Amino acid sequence: MDEFIEKAVIVAVNLQHDEHFEYGLEELHNLAEALNVEVVGEVTQNLERVTNSHYVGTGKVEEIKNFYEEAGANLVIFNDELTPSQIRNLERDLECKVIDRTMLILDIFARRAKSNEAQMQVELAQLQYMLPRLVGLRASLGRQGGGTGGGFKNRGAGETKLELDRRKIEDQIAKLKRELEQVKYQRETQRKQRKKNAVPVVSLVGYTNAGKSTIMNQLLHKVGQADSKQVFEKDMLFATLETSVRQIKLPDQKEFLLTDTVGFVSKLPHHLVKAFRSTLEEARDASLLLHVVDVSNAEHRYMMDVTNETLLAVGVEDVPTIYVYNKSDLADLKYPYVASENIWISAKEGAGLNELLEMIKKRIFSDYVICNMLIPFDRGDLVSYLNEHASVKSTSYEEEGTLVKVELKKSDYDRFQQFLFVEE
Repeated sequence: MDEFIEKAVIVAVNLQHDEHFEYGLEELHNLAEALNVEVVGEVTQNLERVTNSHYVGTGKVEEIKNFYEEAGANLVIFNDELTPSQIRNLERDLECKVIDRTMLILDIFARRAKSNEAQMQVELAQLQYMLPRLVGLRASLGRQGGGTGGGFKNRGAGETKLELDRRKIEDQIAKLKRELEQVKYQRETQRKQRKKNAVPVVSLVGYTNAGKSTIMNQLLHKVGQADSKQVFEKDMLFATLETSVRQIKLPDQKEFLLTDTVGFVSKLPHHLVKAFRSTLEEARDASLLLHVVDVSNAEHRYMMDVTNETLLAVGVEDVPTIYVYNKSDLADLKYPYVASENIWISAKEGAGLNELLEMIKKRIFSDYVICNMLIPFDRGDLVSYLNEHASVKSTSYEEEGTLVKVELKKSDYDRFQQFLFVEE
């Protein structure tokens, strides 16, 4: 953590009367807060298009500088991604450290990444972001404490040093890409294995802080699975970056895997989306998506659009989806309430989870078949397989073998065709 309190002035440009401008600003405040940066004020400007040299109009730079000095700030944060030359010009004219929204998000990810894979993904995104900005980053590089190591600080060194740094970063990028390919390969193997076992996968997706982890924990609790399987949940942006996978086993022996993905946010840096692509691909192969929405937030429609656009960007399309409108209690909406593919719940209160489970079961177990099977006495192995992997409704013992009425998945039904018993 930083030894001194960072005090920031936020600068935002409202381009062509963006209807989500205010919300983007609020989100930037929350992002800064997530890094313990104290926001001491904001400067905004309405523009038709950004200024190439400084992003804001040149007259505005003077205003930012005066405001920054009065407020005793030591950092200026811009609400958009800046080009390398904009950072260079702003740092020169403001005589202070300038960072943009992308750097801020990368920094949060760097601090929150726990698993080796997440750390590599974030470091890759940071390095790809830094490479074209080496000249302009100067003091700002000091902020990149997360995963990039201190080896890339460039404080007024000569061109040779710059070239060395560039080469170092390029080598590191190549190395990380190789290592991530390896991890991706292992993930693919696990995924193929799951497909072979025909276990359906249900993936939680949605905006950051919509309540995905709470829903996962409540569902685990609902089916009586150990609390040790709980995932971290906290009311803050990007509380969790890891993809959690939990097996949910229902009383009737049906089971599915529940996966939780990283939350989205508007203007998510594209390097980061690219870096997390393999993690998000979990959702691409899912049998069902649960799109979790914080319905108590006035901007929830916009958040849904951002989530859908990000999913499309990583190739997640045409996956059946249930829209889970969470935090309905805070929005004074009727809950639990179900309407076709939509459900209104309050995960915190545990209200609506039975209904949600029923909806999930209806979608992912629709190919289950109920039938009678007559199993010869010497095939006890098959009877115990059915007891473990299917829902046995009744059992009776006939002269030729064990007669069971069973509900089982289509693949097992096809496999055990020869034992089907049809009454004359």
